[in-house]
Amino acid sequence: MKRFLLFACIPAAVLLIAACSRGGDAAKQATPEAARPPVAVEASPATAGILTERIDVTGILAPKFEVDVKSEVAGLVSEVYVAEWVRVKKGEPLAKIDIREQEAFMKRTQAALESANSAELQTRVADNRARRELERMKKLRENGLATQQALDDSVSEAEAAASRVEAAHAQVRAAEEDLNQVRTRLAKGRIVAPIDGIVSERRANVGDLVGEASANQSLFHIVDNRVLNLTVAVPSGAMAGLRRGEPLEFTTDALPGRTFRGTVMFINPTVNEADRSVRVIAEVNNAAGELKGGLFIQGRIVTGKRDGVILVPREALSGWDIAGKKAKLFIVEGDRAKSREVRTGAATEGGVEITAGLKPAETYVVRGAFNVKEGDKLIIARKQGN
Repeated sequence: MKRFLLFACIPAAVLLIAACSRGGDAAKQATPEAARPPVAVEASPATAGILTERIDVTGILAPKFEVDVKSEVAGLVSEVYVAEWVRVKKGEPLAKIDIREQEAFMKRTQAALESANSAELQTRVADNRARRELERMKKLRENGLATQQALDDSVSEAEAAASRVEAAHAQVRAAEEDLNQVRTRLAKGRIVAPIDGIVSERRANVGDLVGEASANQSLFHIVDNRVLNLTVAVPSGAMAGLRRGEPLEFTTDALPGRTFRGTVMFINPTVNEADRSVRVIAEVNNAAGELKGGLFIQGRIVTGKRDGVILVPREALSGWDIAGKKAKLFIVEGDRAKSREVRTGAATEGGVEITAGLKPAETYVVRGAFNVKEGDKLIIARKQGN
């Protein structure tokens, strides 16, 4: 009897399991994938604007004009007129070298010049006398009162007198050159500023021996900060956009919150083999004196501007292939998300350029796209750009 009841229960269990299976399938069919809850995202309409193309750079500022002041004559420093960090004008005295031996030599050359002038004056007097004597002998010869020999002697004497004048004049010129040379050496004993600027270093003190015995010794270092050179390295791949006259905007940690401007003036015609970069020098007008040589900067060279460019934030892109210049965006169609492949261009701080695949006024998902799947219903939490 028990065996009969067991076999009678088996068909009932099978029927029950089959019924449950059909009910589960029906439940799955009643809950399709499309029934996902709406996804909250931020979206924005695509707009066309101006794209500023630029090259990011770093570099160091340096004075355009600076000079080491040295002595051209040997001697002891007898006086120093300036201290460090003071502004000087071109030609302003900085120091004086004791060169009394040159002063004594100048007196001797002055005396030699005076002697040469006196000798020249005497030869000119003799030359005038010889010329008058020659004219008198010519008249006497015409009247038969002088011999031909006497006339020839007068001609020879006049020519000799003229030669003595030329020799004496040459002696005067030589003495004048000697005096000018001594005066030049004396002037070199007075050290003056060769440029306008600020004395950044003073290495000269009274009693120091300078000049020929220490030819490489610098007495002063003067810098002119009114114009600075900004030297930067540009990757060779970006050099095609470089032009003289392009603006360079930069900042420095020494003056936070300030932006300064320079102009590209020089582009090295060769590429650095070590890092494949091109050295570029920009001039910076620093008339206010706010910037200093040696400051490190971060900046950008503006190489051009293009209008009608669509930019999207980087976070809006998914699967961005930078080398292949392609990515995906989610476009909002009605209240649904649709994935679309787009072509990318230049990348800037303002976003990434979309060259194809997105038209102005089309709405795309900016934030929250990582939760979105094709066909999802969207809730626009905040539409950017409105």
